[in-house]
Amino acid sequence: MEPWLTRLVPIVRVLALAAVGFGALVFFVQRWIAFPGALATAPRSGPTPPEGGEQLWIETDFGRVEAWLFAAPGPGPHPAALYAHGNGELIDHWAVEMQDLARGGVSALAVEFPGYGFSDGKPSRTTIRTTFSTAYDTLASRPEVDGSRIVAYGRSMGGGAATDLTRDRRVAALVLQSTFSSIADVARSMFVPGFLIRDRFDNVAAVRSYPGPVLLMHGLDDEVLPYRHAERIAAAREGLGVTRIDCGHNDCGRIWPDIRDQVLRFLEEEEVLPGL
Repeated sequence: MEPWLTRLVPIVRVLALAAVGFGALVFFVQRWIAFPGALATAPRSGPTPPEGGEQLWIETDFGRVEAWLFAAPGPGPHPAALYAHGNGELIDHWAVEMQDLARGGVSALAVEFPGYGFSDGKPSRTTIRTTFSTAYDTLASRPEVDGSRIVAYGRSMGGGAATDLTRDRRVAALVLQSTFSSIADVARSMFVPGFLIRDRFDNVAAVRSYPGPVLLMHGLDDEVLPYRHAERIAAAREGLGVTRIDCGHNDCGRIWPDIRDQVLRFLEEEEVLPGL
């Protein structure tokens, strides 16, 4: 063996071991990174619902998951939105906005992620998908809800939950806010190979196959999930554009009235919500 080749062999071995070690590290710690809200402490001292909200427990084979239902006023049945929040949030952070959406005529069910707050289980694509499908069934069975007018609404990581719901249940419309094209795209932007990803949410593929109306909202200055993610989703189907919202990623609560109006207008145009 040539002397230079002899010196190269141990270097290759070290690099190979480093690659294997990096892959193993990414594989085992990625859910801690992907679902930081599982480590967050709920602002409540116990599992009590907010004023104006009804607490529901979504029963699954891994335990029960908390959800809050905010009913639209007046005689029903009403359309309803099933809301999935971001990965660093809890349903507690969106109670006011969901109450506001309900006042606009759309009942809102905010569903927690498994392992978050007071909910059982551990967060993963599988457990989240199971939770939201079961939550849909619970919501559709309510007499005050029109089961043919249930909307999937996902923000950030919740976009993956919302698009998966369109694969599993009949959804009247899809609302995506500040979400990603796919988790694999996010991983690659962090120099992590896509094949190492365990929870393969793919919003582009889901939107491409979903036949119903889609509202896609994204901040041009989003510093967490850049605007190009929305452009990739929009390119998945003909005629889908991006509605720009005047916020970054985690500061969109300050323009909630604008976002609410966009959502309600969209649902009226698609005849999910009767015109007011």
